[in-house]
Amino acid sequence: MHRPKLAIGLVSVALLSGVALVGSASAEAGPAATPAQAGPVPAPPQDRPAADSLRALGDRVGLRIGTAVNMDELGSNADYTRITAEQFSSVTPENVMKWQLVEPTRGTYDWAAADRLVEFAKKNKQLVRGHTLVWHSQLPTWLSSDGYTTTLSNDELKALLKKHIQDQVKHFKGDIWQWDVVNEAFDDDGKPRETVWYKAWGGLGYIADAFRWAHEADPKALLFYNDYNLEFTGPKSNAVYDFVKTLKAQRVPIDGVGFQGHLDTQYGFPDLQNNLQRFADLGLKVAETEVDVRTFTEAAPNVNTPTDPLASYAQESYWSRAMKACLAVRECISFTPWGFGDTYSWIPGWFDDPQEGAALLYDGNLQPKSQYYVLQQDLALAAGAPHRPGPGGGRH
Repeated sequence: MHRPKLAIGLVSVALLSGVALVGSASAEAGPAATPAQAGPVPAPPQDRPAADSLRALGDRVGLRIGTAVNMDELGSNADYTRITAEQFSSVTPENVMKWQLVEPTRGTYDWAAADRLVEFAKKNKQLVRGHTLVWHSQLPTWLSSDGYTTTLSNDELKALLKKHIQDQVKHFKGDIWQWDVVNEAFDDDGKPRETVWYKAWGGLGYIADAFRWAHEADPKALLFYNDYNLEFTGPKSNAVYDFVKTLKAQRVPIDGVGFQGHLDTQYGFPDLQNNLQRFADLGLKVAETEVDVRTFTEAAPNVNTPTDPLASYAQESYWSRAMKACLAVRECISFTPWGFGDTYSWIPGWFDDPQEGAALLYDGNLQPKSQYYVLQQDLALAAGAPHRPGPGGGRH
């Protein structure tokens, strides 16, 4: 069951005053994924990225600049493939590591598309964020059709989850930098989401088990909890903060928290830096994992054309402030937009009443927008930002 879409009146996209973000959906909450195309992915040569690329500029302070990757485009679309290699130092699979696609038939794994992404990353000297091991959405239908109900027993679910986590992590052992181990376990009111996993364990105990199982399968991978709306201090952010603090006290092997960062110009900018820092102060790494900045746009077919000529200025501000928040917190080790071309964004298909879109750094023709140049400038001027330790802020 997907979260309800927002139904709100038009608000000026240039409004930057503080308003709490309520009811935002995550990037994965769109239509069910379709299998990615088969066949090899040609990897453009990436001996040394251009000095003014996002990845090269981020490298100067040890910050990995990532993108979510659409495997239907990687390899088949030359411009898309080139930009993925040239501009980003880490990659996240949009769909091809989700349970729905890796085990569509019970007991039969299909790693082909995910393996192609990993191979592409190796050839282009990129790190990989694995996404995601435990989630209530995009599950195979043989397990659950909605993430909340199932015909399987609690014991079956527990055994299946352990097997899924350990099989997948072992398959990619040594190739994954960060795993989003658990995704979106809390509702916006701060209460646990009562998914099939919550029900099988009779509470949130499945989260600690999931982290322990993932750590057993690959002790060197960084293990993250990932969620949306953590950027704003409020019931959800506070609940996740208290929960991960408890996990740390129990010595659960959690390494970090991912802030999805799905922002919208109709709402005020969140107190993002403060929230990144307070989680970091728990001894955790943090990351911005699914950043985009949507705004009101024209109806179809112009879903990525803003209705307000001031929209791009508000979007530039939000992108810049999101980047600067990460740069200011030494433990923020990666900044990942959820894709880079407006044509491939999840937003117009999900936020269509009223219509929103134009949320990414490149337009529908894969040309950089003003938001891209703002990030480029922020990174170019970031010489004084604290340097992230190690190769990508990895486990030591």
